[in-house]
Amino acid sequence: MMASEMASSTLPWLTLSIFVPIFFGLLVLLIGRDDNPGPARVLSLVGSIVGLLVTIPLYTGFNPDTAEMQFVENKPWIEAFNLNYHLGIDGISVWFVLLTAFITIIVVLAGWEIIKSRVAQYMAAFLILSGLMIGVFCALDGMLFYVFFEATLIPMYIIIGAWGGPNRVYAAFKFFLYTLMGSLLTLIAFIYLWHASGGSFDVATWHKLPLDKTEQIFIFVALLAAFAVKVPMWPVHTWLPDAHVEAPTGGSIVLAAIMLKLGAYGFLRFSLPIAPDASHSLAGLMIALSLIAVIYIGLVAIVQDDMKKLVAYSSVAHMGFVTLGFFVFNVTGMEGAIIQMISHGFVSGAMFMCIGVMYDRLHTRRIDAYGGVVHRMPRFVTYFVLFSMANAGLPGTSGFIGEFTVILGAVQYNFWIGLLAASALIWGAGYSLWMVKRVAFGPVANEQVDGMSDLCSREFLILGLLAILTLFMGIYPKPFTDLMHPSVQALLQHVSLSKL
Repeated sequence: MMASEMASSTLPWLTLSIFVPIFFGLLVLLIGRDDNPGPARVLSLVGSIVGLLVTIPLYTGFNPDTAEMQFVENKPWIEAFNLNYHLGIDGISVWFVLLTAFITIIVVLAGWEIIKSRVAQYMAAFLILSGLMIGVFCALDGMLFYVFFEATLIPMYIIIGAWGGPNRVYAAFKFFLYTLMGSLLTLIAFIYLWHASGGSFDVATWHKLPLDKTEQIFIFVALLAAFAVKVPMWPVHTWLPDAHVEAPTGGSIVLAAIMLKLGAYGFLRFSLPIAPDASHSLAGLMIALSLIAVIYIGLVAIVQDDMKKLVAYSSVAHMGFVTLGFFVFNVTGMEGAIIQMISHGFVSGAMFMCIGVMYDRLHTRRIDAYGGVVHRMPRFVTYFVLFSMANAGLPGTSGFIGEFTVILGAVQYNFWIGLLAASALIWGAGYSLWMVKRVAFGPVANEQVDGMSDLCSREFLILGLLAILTLFMGIYPKPFTDLMHPSVQALLQHVSLSKL
C-alpha cells in the first residue's frame, strides 16, 4: 500500500496543514486578554479559515488513480534512533485532513459568543488540537504518529476540565486515563516493530515485515488496546458518555467528529496491514464486538433521558458500523466504513451543535424539560429533524450511504451478520425519532420553552454548512469513493495476499 511514494510538491502542504493552526493557536495565546476577547476570537477564526485553505491543494492536487502516498515529506528527525519527520497522505487519509480543518472552523464559530471566560485559551486549545489531529492522519513514521496521537489528549483534557460541566474533572481524568493506558501497549508494540525491522520506524517497512502468526497476534492485541478505546468499541466505551456530557459544545463536536476517527484510522494504517493474518484470525472477535456496539448500545441509547448522553451512545453504535466494515474484508464494507466515518463527522457534529443551541437557551439537556420547541424555533427544528433523520440513516442523507454500504459488505461476508447489522437501522430510528418527538413536537411544555428564541445568523450558518455537506454526501457520494477506491483496493489486496 505504501511501497512507492509520489514525489512531493514544491510547497510542504502537509507541514502547513499541521502547523498553521498550531501557529495561530500559539499566537492567540500571546495576544489574548480576558478583558477584551474580541481580537482572540477574530484571530482564531482567521487561523481556522487559513488552516482549511492550506488543505485545499491536498484535494485539488491529489491524483485519484493511484494508491501511492502523495505530498510526501521525509526529513531526518532524531537520527540516533532512525526517527524521521515523514508525512504523506493517500485516498483514505486526505478526507480526514480536510474534515479536521473544516470542523475547526465550526468549533470556533460555535464558541464565538457562548465562551465568555478565558476565550483565548479556549480557542487556542482547539487550534492546536486541530494541528495535532491532522498530524495523526499524515504521519508515516511510527513514532511521529505516536507523538501526535498522544499529544491530542492534552488539549482535549484541558477543554473538558476547564470549560466542562459540574463533573468535568472526573470526566476529563477518566478520558485521559482510559486513552493513555491503552496507548502504552501500543508503544511496546511499536518498539517491538522497530527492533524486528532492524531499527526502523518507517510504517511502510513495518507493512512488509515477515512476522509469524504469534507475533502478529501480539501486535494486533497491543494496537487494539489503544485503537479500541479511542473508537470507542464495546466494552471500553464507558468514558465517552461522561466526556460528552461534561464537555462544552465545541469539545463534544470535535470529540465525536474527529477524535473517535483517530482509533478507526489506526486500524487501517497499522493493525490490518502490519498484522493481516492476525486480523483474519481475530475477525470473528472484532465482528462480534462491533455487532454488540451496533445493537446493544443502540438499545442503551433509547432509554437515555439526557440528549447529549443519547447522542454519545449513538456515536458508539455508529462507530460499530465502522469496525464491522473493516473486518468483513471486502471493498464494499471498507469503503462504507470510511464513508460512515466522514458522515459521522458531519452528523454527530451537527447533533451536538443542535443540543448546544438548546442548552444555551434553557441550560438543561434533559429531554423531559423540553416539548413543543417547533412552535418557538421552527428554523432550528427543521435542522434538528434533518440531522436526527441522518443519524437514523434516512435515505438521501450521508448517514444512509455509510450504514447501507457496510450492511451490503457484511451481507457479502455472511448473510446473518448483515441481517444483524441491518437491525441497527430500527434502533437508530427508535432513539432518534423518540427524542425528536419529545423535544420538538407536541404542546409547549413550560414557560422556559415558551421564551426560547430561534436561531441567530451564526447558528443558522453553522447548521446550514453541515446540512449542505450531509445532503451532498447522501445524494452524490461518488467524489468521496473515487479518491479512496485505489487505496482501499491496495490495502485489501495486501491483507488478502498475506492471509495464511
